[in-house]
Amino acid sequence: MIRFKHFFISAIATSILLGCQGQPDLLVTGKLNSSSAEKVYFQKFDDRLYRVIDSAKVENGSFTFELNVELPEIYGLSVDTTKSPLMVFLEKGAVDIQLNPENYYRESTVTGSALHDEYVAYQKLKDPDISAYIQARPASLVSAYALYRHYAYRLSADQIKENIALLDTTLWTTPYVKTLEKLVETLESVAIGQKAPDFSAPSVNGVEISLSDRLGEGYMLIDFWASWCGPCRRQKPFHKEAFEKYGNKGFHIFSVSLDRTREAWVSTIEMENLNWTHVSDLNHWKSEPAALYGVRAIPTNFLVDKDGIIVAHTLLGEDLLGKLESLYTE
Repeated sequence: MIRFKHFFISAIATSILLGCQGQPDLLVTGKLNSSSAEKVYFQKFDDRLYRVIDSAKVENGSFTFELNVELPEIYGLSVDTTKSPLMVFLEKGAVDIQLNPENYYRESTVTGSALHDEYVAYQKLKDPDISAYIQARPASLVSAYALYRHYAYRLSADQIKENIALLDTTLWTTPYVKTLEKLVETLESVAIGQKAPDFSAPSVNGVEISLSDRLGEGYMLIDFWASWCGPCRRQKPFHKEAFEKYGNKGFHIFSVSLDRTREAWVSTIEMENLNWTHVSDLNHWKSEPAALYGVRAIPTNFLVDKDGIIVAHTLLGEDLLGKLESLYTE
């Protein structure tokens, strides 16, 4: 399963004020090692993707950022915006960074941020039990961040709520926790037994198609996927088998792609002969239908009945075929 590497639900609403009058409350100075890059980019993980918020010229191997920030936050520094940056937990004060683009994580150093030191220590743990980690550090922003960024994609709504309750109440107003609370609401709205939220998106021909347009004949699989997702592609033979076997009984598939380009999306549909309904707003992890359903990883799917009631969630491989067989032999 491919998940949004640094998961994706709604945008963290921390505002970053640039160019304010007065002294900056965050000063980042640094040295660039082993690179001829002319600029260093300061990035924010925002709206599920990295976003450049400032850049600095490299002069004699050095760079400086002067910023005003409202909250401690995780940022990224890189010399190439097409690649993942060095993630740095920064707070108000002065920070020095020795940045090595050849190997950001093994050969770069950050001094001056106690919060970053704690974050580095967390990263060295191998998939820690998040509940135990939070209980040991309930007031740490790193605990809230870890829950938001590294665990929310694989926890149920109830598990997320249980872990939020373990956090110190001072963290409940942070953007991380607020985003998690919104995710919980979304996940509960698409739980088994709930009516699938309606939405519309452009088809391969550019015509808007609504989910409700395809309801009413039988069971339908709402399938979230993308052409670039290997695990998604490996599900397609099972989807084709299900469609061929139960299509004449009213079964249908409503595939929602998280692709970026029409060419990649449509060419995959044609190459693999996926002859059912396909829609996409081509917004990648900003896909509105995906956000509506709280999609945190792909492949993800929802099986609904003719009235749009969700009867199963993320049926993969033989599980899909087995579920359909049981439903159509009742």
